[in-house]
Amino acid sequence: MLARSAPPHPEQEETTVKAARLSRATARLAVAAAVPLLLAGLTSCSSDDAGDPADAAGSSTPEGTAAPTSSSAPVAAGPFGPGCGLFPVEGPGSLAAIATTPAGAAISGVPELGTLTQAVIAANLVDVLNTRPEVTVLAPSNAAFDALGPDALPALLADAPRLTAVLTHHVLNGRLTPEQLVGEHTTLNGDSVTVSGPADAPTVTAEQTVPGTAAGAVLCGDVPTANATVYVVDQVLTPAG
Repeated sequence: MLARSAPPHPEQEETTVKAARLSRATARLAVAAAVPLLLAGLTSCSSDDAGDPADAAGSSTPEGTAAPTSSSAPVAAGPFGPGCGLFPVEGPGSLAAIATTPAGAAISGVPELGTLTQAVIAANLVDVLNTRPEVTVLAPSNAAFDALGPDALPALLADAPRLTAVLTHHVLNGRLTPEQLVGEHTTLNGDSVTVSGPADAPTVTAEQTVPGTAAGAVLCGDVPTANATVYVVDQVLTPAG
């Protein structure tokens, strides 16, 4: 006959039950502790997979394809244009001298702007150009006035209201860079003038000039004075009306 095993002692049975409960509790704690670590790992993996948005954007450009560039480069700061030689190299009227001189006085020191100076004096606008802060002056050259014909200039100088309107039409609000010059602007005369691009060779349409036969071009632009930026033009502009 097989011997029957003795029934477990009550104290031993209680110890076994406690051990089983402790084991299950330990397992639950281990799982609870592992969950945050697992979530952190998943988050990290997700973040790594997403990558930097800039990298993702860059990856959309096919290999060997150059990044797009601007269609036109900005004009370098400082005087530019085919006619900048009209300013004296040194002394009064030179670019260096007029940079710290008010606009009215600066223009009067440039021989190739002598007719404009005569007109400004006749219209009593010297002080206006000298004291008006932050403006842009479209300054007609001597050749621009000569293009009006031999009789036009004396008649214009004798008509003070007309002369004042013409001259103030050449003064724009603000110091304008070549890029900013392209567009429509309000003049000191209260009307507007529209300058066409490109920025490195601005022009004004023929119908906006006094002769009305040829477009006006910038001979030398972005010339700084103490209170203004000057663009020498080869046509006299006509005010509205």
